[in-house]
Amino acid sequence: MIVKMKFINISGPRNDIDRVTDLYLSRYEIQLESALSELKTVDNLRPFVEINPYRDALAKAVQFVGYLPNADDVVPDTRLGLDDMFEVVRKANEDYQELQEKKDKLKKKIEELRAKQQVIAPFRPVDCDLHKVLNYRYITYRFGRIAVEFYHKMQKYLMDDLKAIFVEGERDESFVYGAYFVSPAEAQKVDAVFRSLHFERIELKDEFEGTPSYAYQSLEREIARVNLEVEDLDKQAGEMLSDRAPQLVAARNRLEELSNNFDVRKLAARMEDNQEDYYILCGWMAEEDVEKFVEEVKDDEKVFVVVEDDHDAYFGEPPTKLENPKIFKPFEMFIQMYGLPAHNEMDPTVFVGLTYSFIFGVMFGDVGQGLLLLIGGALIYHFKKAPLAGIIASAGVFSTIFGFLFGSIFGFEDVIPALWIRPIDHMTTLPFLGKLNTVFIVAVAFGMFLIMVAMVLHIINAVKSKDIEGTWFDPNGAAGLIFYIAVVITIVLFMTGRPLPGGIVMGVMFGVPLLLILFREPITRVLQKRADKMETGKAMFLVQGFFEMFETLLSYFSNTISFIRIGAFAVSHAAIMEVVLQLAGAESGNPNWIGVIFGNLFVCGFEGLIVGIQVLRLEYYEMFSRFYKGSGHAFDPYTKKNTKKNKK
Repeated sequence: MIVKMKFINISGPRNDIDRVTDLYLSRYEIQLESALSELKTVDNLRPFVEINPYRDALAKAVQFVGYLPNADDVVPDTRLGLDDMFEVVRKANEDYQELQEKKDKLKKKIEELRAKQQVIAPFRPVDCDLHKVLNYRYITYRFGRIAVEFYHKMQKYLMDDLKAIFVEGERDESFVYGAYFVSPAEAQKVDAVFRSLHFERIELKDEFEGTPSYAYQSLEREIARVNLEVEDLDKQAGEMLSDRAPQLVAARNRLEELSNNFDVRKLAARMEDNQEDYYILCGWMAEEDVEKFVEEVKDDEKVFVVVEDDHDAYFGEPPTKLENPKIFKPFEMFIQMYGLPAHNEMDPTVFVGLTYSFIFGVMFGDVGQGLLLLIGGALIYHFKKAPLAGIIASAGVFSTIFGFLFGSIFGFEDVIPALWIRPIDHMTTLPFLGKLNTVFIVAVAFGMFLIMVAMVLHIINAVKSKDIEGTWFDPNGAAGLIFYIAVVITIVLFMTGRPLPGGIVMGVMFGVPLLLILFREPITRVLQKRADKMETGKAMFLVQGFFEMFETLLSYFSNTISFIRIGAFAVSHAAIMEVVLQLAGAESGNPNWIGVIFGNLFVCGFEGLIVGIQVLRLEYYEMFSRFYKGSGHAFDPYTKKNTKKNKK
């Protein structure tokens, strides 16, 4: 059902808005509207321009609580006052920032050590004492790298002409790293040759001890030691926050409430009257909540509440809030997918829940598979609250019921007797049509019934909307219903061999409703005493009306025949399971149970998905299209219900 909404105005002294929001509104669901937009006729309205004083502290509290490994299990310390909460967050931020600064310094140190490692790493194979080498007085050295394509040319120079030694380090695909040593007298010549070979020098600072390999390992040990210090700081931060977890969680929760309450100002308006400053809040609230709220504030001299009755004239369409029994709650998902009902429409949730589950059961009738859907869907819905799982569970109930009616359990049709019929075998003889599968006939008859129900629902919606044309003359209104009932009665009489009504009666039964549908626009104008003329001429109106009438008759026929898919899927399900059991060797009396199990699981998953989609198509196109618009917008409360009074 659709919860009835009321539009209310709340006002009081400007400085009292936080108290009212915190003490009263936080305990109700209310969809606030912009007071400046809704109350255009009120003079001297101005917006609030205040800055939220809780935002920064809340951001820090949320950050710190996010670092807690078990924040959801922490019991908040409700003894704290608001000032205490600000102090807790401030002190925690101060201590945390101090630890972070130390951590940043250590991370910078690690980066510096990594940079030194990168410099020394290519020279690890060079077996020399770096400290001594870097302090040579009578030997000139150069550390660096040379491209691979010039390395062999360099070796030739060293062998032929140069009085130098090159000690190779590591190499990669592009470069060979190493160092050459030469006497100071030959240094200028050797440097020139190496420059011509594009030798790139790498400067090493005199801060390394031992061999390059030893220096690298020393840096690695130093990095590991500093990382331990970083981990220790992280541990200290975690312990600091854990020790204050109850206070931080309490501060987060309370500051979040106060911040949200303060942000109510975004939708509020200010009004100055006789040098007094007032706030104004307005929005939609459930009628039941309005009554409770008005009763609660009646003795509060600072709160003034006005409940508007004529909301249609000033405040637009009320939002839609659905409230259905728990068993039908999951089917609200289908309603939301199509579009929420307007406030003056019927809520089709229960209708969809019943028809969807019933039709699915007919199309997918099997005791075993139905129980699998029921148990699996129920478990998932219980733990995950997934609406689709709840729908599957409900469909599984009817699948199980029709499994007993069809005498099928996991595809085996010789285990239990059929309480009704076996879809694949049972036939019925009809005049002029011969033998037809009984399930097909029943499916079409059931479709006719649902179409008539959809028309009745259309009439109810039209009456609620005070739509004369939709109530009486629409193809889905009273005229369309009478015509369709006449068709159904005629078909039933013909198929059962009963005499048909006389020609005059038939003419009235079919002709009058069709004429009312054809001339619905001019008849409606006459009944409503409207003076507006038709947009088109009489000839064009008749031509247009003829094609619309043809389309209407075609839709009656196509929508009715469309329900034959219910029987088709019931038969195909039985046929598919026969194939599965044949492949598993069930006919031999010694079935492959692994094949039976996986075959049933495949059918449950794949065919179940197809059937679910087909049933949803029937709901949307064959039924919803006749009575449901789905033009409403969702109720979006600014505040959520909180049954406990907040600590002031």
